[in-house]
Amino acid sequence: MKNVWQFMLFLIAIPALALSQPKEEHTMNRLIIYADSGKHTISRHIYGQFSEHLGRGVYEGIWVGKDSDIPNTRGIRNDVVQALKKIHVPTLRWPGGCFADEYHWQDGIGDPAKRPKMINTHWGGVVEDNSFGVHEFLDLCKQIDAEPYITGNVGSGTVEEMSKWVEYLTFEGVSPMADLRRQNGRDEPWNIKYWGVGNENWGCGGNMSPEFYAALYNRFATYCRNYGDNKLYKIAGGSYSDNYNWTEVLMKDIKPHLMDGISLHYYTINRDWSDKHSATNFDEASYFEVLQKSLKLDTYLTEHTQIMDQYDPEKKIDLIVDEWGAWHAEEPGTKRGFLYQQNTLRDAFVAALSLNIFHQHAERVHMANIAQTINVLQAMILTDKEKMILTPTYHVFDMYQVHQDALLLPSELTSKAYSPASDSKLDALHASSSQSADGTINLSIVNIDPKNSMQVECELRGIAAKAVSGRILTAAAINSYNSFEQPEHVQSTSFKDISIKNNKLHVAMPAKSIVVLRVSPE
Repeated sequence: MKNVWQFMLFLIAIPALALSQPKEEHTMNRLIIYADSGKHTISRHIYGQFSEHLGRGVYEGIWVGKDSDIPNTRGIRNDVVQALKKIHVPTLRWPGGCFADEYHWQDGIGDPAKRPKMINTHWGGVVEDNSFGVHEFLDLCKQIDAEPYITGNVGSGTVEEMSKWVEYLTFEGVSPMADLRRQNGRDEPWNIKYWGVGNENWGCGGNMSPEFYAALYNRFATYCRNYGDNKLYKIAGGSYSDNYNWTEVLMKDIKPHLMDGISLHYYTINRDWSDKHSATNFDEASYFEVLQKSLKLDTYLTEHTQIMDQYDPEKKIDLIVDEWGAWHAEEPGTKRGFLYQQNTLRDAFVAALSLNIFHQHAERVHMANIAQTINVLQAMILTDKEKMILTPTYHVFDMYQVHQDALLLPSELTSKAYSPASDSKLDALHASSSQSADGTINLSIVNIDPKNSMQVECELRGIAAKAVSGRILTAAAINSYNSFEQPEHVQSTSFKDISIKNNKLHVAMPAKSIVVLRVSPE
């Protein structure tokens, strides 16, 4: 009998014992995708590129000249063309950047041997011979199947100069500019859609006030005419980071019928450019800081969008993030002002996180252009004479291209924290999902934790999953990169650590990894 009473007392005490014990945290990495609730399309132009006359971005990177021993088509490198075609570059922005507001387009047409030379005062003070000009750029766009995005000169140019450029490019009738185009070997006009009216006019584009620039924009844009069937999509030179006043003034003062888009620039910059924080030599604290800064993009897009919504509630004017990416110290031994930097797995995370964020703002963000395509800042490609390598960032764009023009799917993500220090933390996981025209679900998941793998349960609602395949990008260390000696040190591979059960995906995300999954519906 005594034993029975002891047992009963033990049963009564169990709840109290449970309450007295410290609770174990059961944070589950869980992703819910609402596959039947998509409303907005992820514009393919979010995957745009940016090539400025800066350093070795154009010369050596793209243009080697028709007489070069490096295989080329009309002076443009064949290997670069094939690499860019593979990732389906939708839009290419040119000629700048800061260079755009000192570029006079008539210096870049006609016989290359007779084109005037100029000093690139913004980038290295080098002599620009204008051998890569208007026709060459448009030839490049045709070779890589990309739409051109031309930025016109407001800072040091004139209304007449910009107006004549549009006429030269797009007018098919008889006029001085159309006849000049024909004299230079191009009978038919080009179809030019995207047209930037100035660049960073708050800074290198003229150090203007927003009120002054808005007035100038109205004047310049008025004379950027639509000829024939060619309709320009005009983009105002917008703000940067948290400069919200610039956006508000432009939205208030620019005539709505003259503006189709307004730009925004945001660079992930670590201002400490000592040896401890270079593009390849950095510690985990610096890694964390860079990713933390890259995630601020979401806040900036939200705040600028809210301002635009006040003046444009119908969302007729798009947000164009035509410069973004990681900006590190220049590589030791390279020319100052050329902005050449290596590209590590850390940069791949900056790209993946940023693209996921752009997806979430698809209702307002129509285009984004990473800076820059080749040999400058967060490049897709690095070249050294005849050699060419693809960077970790390139591989992200290659994997993520499945999101281009796909339907954004709403999702909810619960993630464990990544906390390298006790006073700071970020979600370890970040994700985005979309649906292609054929019904395939595209899912990109990023695990920024450099030490811990993550088990992720993904529930698909509104669709039945039949099969799944995937690719992964990871490396031995967060500062791993591709060199000309080891060009394939970091590259994407097939991903197999995934299963489907009861319409749920179970994904084993390795530490410091980026995974893109494609789910086939029944």
